[in-house]
Amino acid sequence: MSIVHLHQSAADDAIGDLIAAHRPGHGLARPFYMDPAVFERDMERLFRRHWHCLAHASVIPNAGDFELFRLGDEQIILTRTADGAIHAMLNVCRHRGAEVCTKPKGNARFFVCPYHAWTYANDGSLRAARLMPKDFDRSEHGLKKLHVRVASGLVFISFAETPLDFDPIEQSLRTSCGQYGWGEAKVAHRELYPLQANWKLAVENYVECYHCGPAHPEYSQTHALEQPLEMIEKLNQAMEARTCALGIEVVSGDRWQNSATGQEAIHTFRYALYDGVSTGSQDGKPIAPLMGRFAEYDGGVTSIHLGGTTFLVCYPDHGMIYRFVPKTADSCEMELIWLVRNDAEEGRDYDLEKLTWLWKVTTEEDKKIIEHTARGVRSHYFVPGPIAPMEHNELRYINWYLEEIARP
Repeated sequence: MSIVHLHQSAADDAIGDLIAAHRPGHGLARPFYMDPAVFERDMERLFRRHWHCLAHASVIPNAGDFELFRLGDEQIILTRTADGAIHAMLNVCRHRGAEVCTKPKGNARFFVCPYHAWTYANDGSLRAARLMPKDFDRSEHGLKKLHVRVASGLVFISFAETPLDFDPIEQSLRTSCGQYGWGEAKVAHRELYPLQANWKLAVENYVECYHCGPAHPEYSQTHALEQPLEMIEKLNQAMEARTCALGIEVVSGDRWQNSATGQEAIHTFRYALYDGVSTGSQDGKPIAPLMGRFAEYDGGVTSIHLGGTTFLVCYPDHGMIYRFVPKTADSCEMELIWLVRNDAEEGRDYDLEKLTWLWKVTTEEDKKIIEHTARGVRSHYFVPGPIAPMEHNELRYINWYLEEIARP
């Protein structure tokens, strides 16, 4: 056995021991946020196995449009070809591995490798390889293609050779954010937040609202998630009655299963805003034209957790895509994408500052809290405490995560 294999075997044993030592009902231990071997396991068994939302399709509206995305160590070129199809390819030349796309976005029919000028069409096929022998088969050397699915306007990619079944996800999105017109939406704004923290600390923070009262006073003025259960149920019943009166059914459902089922995980749920609050804004008042099937506000929010890195928030007049992007064992990025109706014009139909205010304030607060936590868990004496009842989504996420990285 080689030294590399010996090191890998030891790392696998150590991670297995770490998973076995996890205390049910508690947070994750320090090495899950610090150990480079755990991070590589995350990349191998979670990121390269699951579906990830890259963008809303409206970021590449025209034939020839492209944008470059990064996920871990990988660079992905997202393109739209002349027939309207969307493709995703790794930004790795099939000759010597150089990056063939050197601009963050633009419009191009071809990508020419700057090293030896191998030329690829924007569907990834190799069109020219200068001075190669006559028997060289260009068709065997196109850019590595990733699986792509577009659902309700959202572009998803998978690195897996055989990806998880996406059909149930597409159906769930159609009956949830599809009701809000996301397939006909456009991007109003995007904001990238770099974090000096492991990606799991960022996701765990997102999925629980135990911290909302202390950390997010602005969010908590309009979103009723910290009230007693009896009050929340009353608000939710009134919300659902208003939604039903509009002739709309937004389907909730919990399909948060591990990948051993062969399907992607998704959890869709709804919750009410406070009485008199229309949407997620500074004062709760409308901030953009109504979307999809909504002719009036129902005073509610639809939230979707999908595949471990993608989280969606639907209001009647705008939408939010939350992307978590791993970088290294101790760094990641959060990208926020604001959606509005595709015919809405900035300055006429919405004010960009008002549209983005709430989630910018909330995310800036999250960035501070997450990085405070990242510095704290570096302590050799950190021991995770019990998960609070309000952190039930975090507990489910942790259990799911452990099952995923334990699978071969």
